[in-house]
Amino acid sequence: MSQNHPAGLSAGITTSDVTHYQTIRRNGAVVAFEPAKISVAMSKAFLALAGQQGTVSTSIRDKVAQLTEQVVGALMRRKPAGGAIHIEEIQDQVELCLMRAGEHDVARAYVLYREQRSRERAARGEELARTDLHIRGKDGALRLLDVARLRARIASACQALPGTDVDAILGETLKNIYDGVPVEELNKSAILAARAMIEQDPAYDYVTARLLLDNVRLEILGEDVSHEEMATCYARHFADYVKKGIAAELLDERLGEYDLARLGAALDASRDLQFGYIGLQTLYDRYFLHIDGQRIELPQAFFMRVAMGLALDEVDRETRAIEFYALLSSFDFMSSTPTLFNAGTRRSQLSSCYLTTIADDLDGIYEGIKENALLSKFAGGLGNDWTPVRAMGSHIKGTNGKSQGVVPFLKVVNDTAVAVNQGGKRKGAVCAYLETWHADIEEFLELRKNTGDDRRRTHDMNTANWIPDLFMKRVMEGGDWTLFSPSECPDLHDLYGAAFEKRYREYEAMAERGEMAVSKRLPALSLWRKMLTMLFETGHPWITFKDPCNIRSPQNHIGVVHSSNLCTEITLNTNADEIAVCNLGSVNLARHMKDGQLDGAKLGRTVRTAMRMLDNVIDINFYPVKKARNSNLKHRPVGLGIMGFQDCLHQMRVAYGSQEAVEFADISMEQVAYHAYWASTELAAERGRYPSYKGSLWDRGILPHDSINLLAAERGGYLDIDRSERLDWAALRERVRTHGMRNSNCLAIAPTATIANIVGVSASIEPTFQNLFVKSNLSGEFTISNEYLVRDLKKLGIWDEVMVSDLKYFDGNLARIDRVPAELKAIYATAFELDPMWLVECASRRQKWIDQAQSLNLYMAGASGKKLDELYKFAWTRGLKTSYYLRTLAASNAEKSTGRGGELNAVPVAEAAAAAEAGIPATDARFCSIDNPDCEACQ
Repeated sequence: MSQNHPAGLSAGITTSDVTHYQTIRRNGAVVAFEPAKISVAMSKAFLALAGQQGTVSTSIRDKVAQLTEQVVGALMRRKPAGGAIHIEEIQDQVELCLMRAGEHDVARAYVLYREQRSRERAARGEELARTDLHIRGKDGALRLLDVARLRARIASACQALPGTDVDAILGETLKNIYDGVPVEELNKSAILAARAMIEQDPAYDYVTARLLLDNVRLEILGEDVSHEEMATCYARHFADYVKKGIAAELLDERLGEYDLARLGAALDASRDLQFGYIGLQTLYDRYFLHIDGQRIELPQAFFMRVAMGLALDEVDRETRAIEFYALLSSFDFMSSTPTLFNAGTRRSQLSSCYLTTIADDLDGIYEGIKENALLSKFAGGLGNDWTPVRAMGSHIKGTNGKSQGVVPFLKVVNDTAVAVNQGGKRKGAVCAYLETWHADIEEFLELRKNTGDDRRRTHDMNTANWIPDLFMKRVMEGGDWTLFSPSECPDLHDLYGAAFEKRYREYEAMAERGEMAVSKRLPALSLWRKMLTMLFETGHPWITFKDPCNIRSPQNHIGVVHSSNLCTEITLNTNADEIAVCNLGSVNLARHMKDGQLDGAKLGRTVRTAMRMLDNVIDINFYPVKKARNSNLKHRPVGLGIMGFQDCLHQMRVAYGSQEAVEFADISMEQVAYHAYWASTELAAERGRYPSYKGSLWDRGILPHDSINLLAAERGGYLDIDRSERLDWAALRERVRTHGMRNSNCLAIAPTATIANIVGVSASIEPTFQNLFVKSNLSGEFTISNEYLVRDLKKLGIWDEVMVSDLKYFDGNLARIDRVPAELKAIYATAFELDPMWLVECASRRQKWIDQAQSLNLYMAGASGKKLDELYKFAWTRGLKTSYYLRTLAASNAEKSTGRGGELNAVPVAEAAAAAEAGIPATDARFCSIDNPDCEACQ
């Protein structure tokens, strides 16, 4: 065997790969990591099972080599940067690997061997009492490990968290260190020890975060500062931090003009204790400012920096900054990721979403691609309207040739999104939209397929159908549909509703007379089935509806909505001269519950301040493209959303799949909408109406839920939306009539994928994915357990190791765990247990109140063509404007471990559903993973 491939390893892992790793022996000694010893141990287990000694057969040797590579790969994934791995962790992975491979008898023999060796060591007294270890300080000096101090630090992290075991964390920490360990590694060992216990009790999630916070303080402050000392340290540190950030040309110089002593005194150190592990780790990895890789921001300083950045133009800046800080640091509201990244910095691009329309000429196409790059560079998510670009086979006057259509250009867009990765903070992301009558639609549907000509595939970008109501009527009625090139019918792009239907029929008649160079007639149902087929196979294109987006748009007096954005919640006008911009933030509904009910008074206060923050973004924002600035200042749209909806249902003890949940969706969204629109009228009274207000639906006295009547009139049927209302909307109409609106649009429910992690609640309007699983993002893998469920199971006395094992085995699903009461199974049903119709019902009630749209993921177990057909038709008739991902089972699963290691990992499981009922082939394709690190959406 080549020296580059150690014994037991194939060419997949080389000597250079493993040289960065060491093994911690049980006596604390650190030795070289030797995969060959793993192979030897497994070979002995195979031989012991077979009752053999000495010679290893070729079949066993090959199997052992394969399994050894899997073990080493798993260990390397857990510590990608290298480091020391405890011998027990290595043996845990061996055992786990054998179980996964189906070698249960061999695994049992291996377990028995480990237990026997453990008894022999104990009999010889070989276990080391860890009292003689030294740690290496930042100055390189060795000093004796102070175990008592380490225990006190862990105890502080466990304070006020019942169910946590200080000594258990301490023991695991000591087991995984060695003599001469750097102080940073000691701290990491404590973090990893606590993290491994999260599955036992969600309280360990907070313990892990607090231990991580100790490490963050050490890095930023240069000394070991306890949480108790931070109450005074924050105030002392804050002014120095701002000065350092300005000197490093990271922070806006105007931040230095604030009363820093006053702002520093307002920092509340106790709010550091609110973080869960994933929230703090995410902030540390991706949000905190750094100089040459060293962080300079502590959590509360970070929130104050964002607040200061949003208050720069306020008259009383300090008062407003403290008000904004209080909202962010309490987790009552959270600004979107671009705002958190850039507020208060020298390049404050704070907006989340940009929508563009691509012109039908080479200059326009490449200008659009350039604009994509510039906008993506500064953390914006993109939605491109490609409908104007002529279809394949269309005549090109300038060259007297024929067009290659939309698809080749989308390949360039795809590669641009990959190349411009938002400064390494998250990948560039774009979604292309195409109307259903475009002659390239059939090829557009196949862009995400893994087969076919790769030059006509876009594996990294998103796609969405922009569907007129007329197409859906033809599907419902079994009619035909005709495809055209926009170069021959350019006015269709700007038409919707009855006007679109009238003109479309005229073009159909022209095509029948042979007057259209490019046209194709096909059954509407056939194209609909292909849409659902591709959605099933690839997760794209998403289903979005053109007419409700336009007919209900407050701005339909001045332009047309040609697409949505990256996450399908923004519905703003675009044209050749305007790039639509939206600024996002989300109210944490879970923080506004009181005694199982929504606290309307607190919600009103939060929404009022949040709307002010979002409106400020428009004026402070850095615009990479002039067309975006012009559009944003002209219309001043914002997108206030919600998150933590599922948390609220858990607090109310209501199942997502219930009429009670539908009613709460209605009630909660009505209150958010009422307060948001009222706040915009207050801002209008203070600051003036937005410039394009005249002639808008607002100006005509038509509020968003009133616009349902417009949709019903234009659609002429196929619409079934609840019209109930509870609040005094007449008073709001009168106030709008008197003062107008500051913002053309106010509401949009974004996915909140990342900011929900930061504040520790369920994302957006999502149902529970699993009650115990591993979430993966750009910061790593994190064990997530449902603390509401754990609390209930503890009350029943059935939260134990067996329950943890059952949850892992059944992928966080309670349905097949007999000792869980039926009531809890209903309350804690996971996303794939729900009938997706309930998700649509809740979304329909929300859409009634929202002037834009919502990122609505749909979950389906056992997907079939018939189910998909019924679901998306139901969404259309319920008045939804857009939908987002279609998700299927097995996006991520809890590892079915042996229990010894107690670890969880995200393990993809191939699982496909029969779909023959609508001609959809069976497939094992994975859809967009619920925890795909590349899919963090626009928040």
